[in-house]
Amino acid sequence: MASLAARVFRAPMATVTLVDDEWVRCCAAHGTPAQTRPVRRAVSLSAAAAGHDGVLVIPDTGADPRAEADPMVGGVPGARFYAAAPIDTPDGHRLGSVNVMDVHPRQPGAEELDALRDLAALVANELELRLAAARVVAAERQMRADAERLARILQRTLLPPALPQVPGLSAAAAYHPYSADEVGGDFYDLFPLDGNRWGFFLGDVCGKGADAAVLTSLVRYTLRAAAVYDPDPCRVLANLDAVLQQEHAGGAPSPYCTAVFGVLEPATDGFAVTLAGGGHPPALVVRADGGVEALRTEGGQLIGILREPRFVQVSTRLRAGDAMLLYTDGLTEARTEAGSRLDEEGLAAYLAPAAPADADDLLAEVHKLIGSLGEGVSDDTAVLALSVPPARRSQPLRSLGAA
Repeated sequence: MASLAARVFRAPMATVTLVDDEWVRCCAAHGTPAQTRPVRRAVSLSAAAAGHDGVLVIPDTGADPRAEADPMVGGVPGARFYAAAPIDTPDGHRLGSVNVMDVHPRQPGAEELDALRDLAALVANELELRLAAARVVAAERQMRADAERLARILQRTLLPPALPQVPGLSAAAAYHPYSADEVGGDFYDLFPLDGNRWGFFLGDVCGKGADAAVLTSLVRYTLRAAAVYDPDPCRVLANLDAVLQQEHAGGAPSPYCTAVFGVLEPATDGFAVTLAGGGHPPALVVRADGGVEALRTEGGQLIGILREPRFVQVSTRLRAGDAMLLYTDGLTEARTEAGSRLDEEGLAAYLAPAAPADADDLLAEVHKLIGSLGEGVSDDTAVLALSVPPARRSQPLRSLGAA
């Protein structure tokens, strides 16, 4: 715009300046590269233009006292002619001016002054567009920040604030969101049952956002309530399936989920584990000796979407130094650097060197793994780790005569 103004006037110099209470700032210049630094309002001709009604014309700056202190006049380049059209917003706010200068005194023509007014109006429109765009960007950033904050709050309400302490067992859980502003449907819990038994579950509902949050809340409540009534893992999943089937009995879209539900019962050598799965990836047991076993519930079907689904139950024991990891498919469906899925075999191979590992160790390994996968991760991941502490080695007794 400054170049166009200079061309219209056939002048060597032109600027576009913005004026505030103290400073005049040049935001575009033609022929004056050294004069782009801010100038005090008190000494700038642009301030005089901002206070002038209409186009300000000074045919000879040497004969006008308003120009004496302006560095463009008193210093290099020694401007002798000055003309400026104000930049006004539609609501009447004056932002600055479009300025044209020459090193020789002159008298501009009417067409030149009209063109200068038009250029100032174009600058005002451009500034309004940029301001509007900045406002939109700021509003979108604020909306995203609000959405992220609400998502974090809502996500926390869908997960237990802390896992209970189970005598003789270590437990740890973590949730790794894929999107900061969208609520996921991954869930987990660990809670007491009758006597000295404990229930646990982990799963993933369909969808994202508010609908997934509502469904997750329903699933967690139903699993806990069903387990208190009858903790048999297959019957717990069957009860959950019945509730979800009822949710879409009126023809609404079918809500469904995958889940693993299990029961822990203390044993003389650790814990007996019985679990059932419905369409969910197998839990992995990391043995103290470094072996990794997949607890596959072969044939276990999705929960809530099929008529008379089949659920499968398996059992194992967690002994001293053993650990078990439950996870959602956001982990095993992540892509490696080679472009292939991590899958259960890849996860098992990654965890094997961590043995013997406690629950916190397993979660730390999973955290490192997710970090290393980077952009290969495309979904939320929830993990629940349970471990039995290693047996303590007894210290040999010293002989009475030992020094």
